Amino acid sequence: MSQGTLLERIGDWLIDQALASPPIVDTFQHLCVRLQAIGVPVARARLTWPTLHPLFRAETVLWRHGEETQFQQFNHQEDRSDAWTNSPIAWMVEHEVTVMRRRLTGRDPLLDFPLVEDLHAEGYTDFVAIRTALAEGPPVLESGQSNFGIYVTWTTERPAGFTDEDIDALQRVQRAFAVACKTAIQPQMTANITNTYLGPTVAREVLAGQIQLGSGSLTHALVWFSDLRNALHYSEMLDEGSYLELINQYFGVVATAAIDAGGEVLAFIGDAVLAIFPIKASASGAPDPASILEATEAGMLAAREALAGGAALNARRVADGLGPIRFGIAMNIGDVRFGNIGTPRRLSFSVIGATVNEVARIEKLTKTLGSQVLATAAVAEGHPEAWAPVGSHLLVGLQEEMPLFALRTQEAEAPAVEPAAA
Repeated sequence: MSQGTLLERIGDWLIDQALASPPIVDTFQHLCVRLQAIGVPVARARLTWPTLHPLFRAETVLWRHGEETQFQQFNHQEDRSDAWTNSPIAWMVEHEVTVMRRRLTGRDPLLDFPLVEDLHAEGYTDFVAIRTALAEGPPVLESGQSNFGIYVTWTTERPAGFTDEDIDALQRVQRAFAVACKTAIQPQMTANITNTYLGPTVAREVLAGQIQLGSGSLTHALVWFSDLRNALHYSEMLDEGSYLELINQYFGVVATAAIDAGGEVLAFIGDAVLAIFPIKASASGAPDPASILEATEAGMLAAREALAGGAALNARRVADGLGPIRFGIAMNIGDVRFGNIGTPRRLSFSVIGATVNEVARIEKLTKTLGSQVLATAAVAEGHPEAWAPVGSHLLVGLQEEMPLFALRTQEAEAPAVEPAAA
């Protein structure tokens, strides 16, 4: 059977992969093995592509014959690193070159990049880099820039290196492989974006088709709410950049604490954070007691971590000659409506209901009750030793007073005298 026929079969297999959309790591690993099986002497290969992710700029897969395939993500950097600047991929992008070859052995091996020098030292004999665009336009390695496409380096240990037929086979296969990559990369980018802006639970709902006004569901949850004190004062006293930095410092402390404890941040409402800890239903359909206990434990952990993080942040701010920040936290348990609100052409997937309204009003009482963390009886009853009663209080909009509890592990605050515009 000719190599052309064998390559066609790999191409057909790659089309099947594109339709099935398996993990890109698995597809790349199997592709390398299939190339070896038809006589293309690949010993090492690396796939790189840009991504859209709040933490990562690009992703890569490294395959070596006889070793476990490795997946790696590269963090965002303000400045280009020396490793990037001196890499073959940077040179190819700058000069808009799609194929590069470097023979690593012989009389005059061309070792003009640190990577090539390293591969030569490891015993590889030939290096081919191929960039396949996924869209029109010049290649730019920026997050999500599909015109950069995919970049693959192919390396061999065969003494004579790659033949011209081998390189032709790699180029032909990579075009079909690029299609499979595009079908795998684009959905992952979509998931990254929706998870970042909506949170994992909401993202799943939206991508599953919950995109009509009013669609959603009723769920039982611990609602966790925090608000920055004196935000209006800060916005008037600070320039835009300094105020944004302060807000993000606060969010970094409070929202991170909620997420790390297992909660999901649903919204940043001005200078406030709204998160939930979902509670599972039992076989009867009622809220599961064990799940309620888990949610209250997680909510308390998030509160304690937020307080500790706030203390650490304030220590740094004071050391920098800045004033400390203050915030309150409130928790409540109840049924909430989880779904789309807004207009048919501009939706927001959020959580609404009396439980949410109450928790926002409870948080406001942290300014006057001498406690940074308050909760309702539904939250406190799971761990009564961790909470101290602070009396019953009338919330705005309610006709009856509600018993409230303060987290015991915090240092009591003196009743705050704060600007009315907070």
